[in-house]
Amino acid sequence: MKVLLINGSPHANESTYTALHEMEKVFEENGIETQLIHIGKDAVRGCIACGSCRKTGKCAFDDAVNASAEAFRECDGIVVGSPVYYASANATLVAFLDRLFYSTGFDKTMKVGASVVSARRGGLSATFDELNKYFTISGMPVASSQYWNSIHGNNAGEAVQDGEGMQIMRTLARNMAFLMKSIALGKEAYGLPEKEERIGTNFIR
Repeated sequence: MKVLLINGSPHANESTYTALHEMEKVFEENGIETQLIHIGKDAVRGCIACGSCRKTGKCAFDDAVNASAEAFRECDGIVVGSPVYYASANATLVAFLDRLFYSTGFDKTMKVGASVVSARRGGLSATFDELNKYFTISGMPVASSQYWNSIHGNNAGEAVQDGEGMQIMRTLARNMAFLMKSIALGKEAYGLPEKEERIGTNFIR
């Protein structure tokens, strides 16, 4: 089994990484492979709604999005981590996720998703909610912990002092590992849920 971890912070080894790394250790204990990608400093532009990906199967802009697409396809779960900027995720990460989820046409049903957020003080819940929407629009179960998946600290040294936040990350990783393994067993026994042909309803007639 494999989990893809996305670090959306421009500071590759600070608070967001501290949260993700705490999860990495638990995944390793559970025999789950991890791959960590840092995209916070990458030059990632937003989606321009050109529709090219529907014809070619990849984004028209050949950057970190296309480079990460195969890892996303192969993973059983994905964890997206972001610092909080103005009660929102890092804009680079949002652009990356918009294009990654839209340009990858493979079925994401039952891949497990989780988001983790870090902040000096506030804006965590809004950012957490923002990131989870990528999973819930894609048929992906969302892993939970014992509290919202957040950690406080202005840097890595402060983040490790957030005992509750670090525990939340460990609990989240254990819950996610259990969920991925349970889904794998369920797929063997029952297959994936039946899909209906998609209905798209516009509000303007």
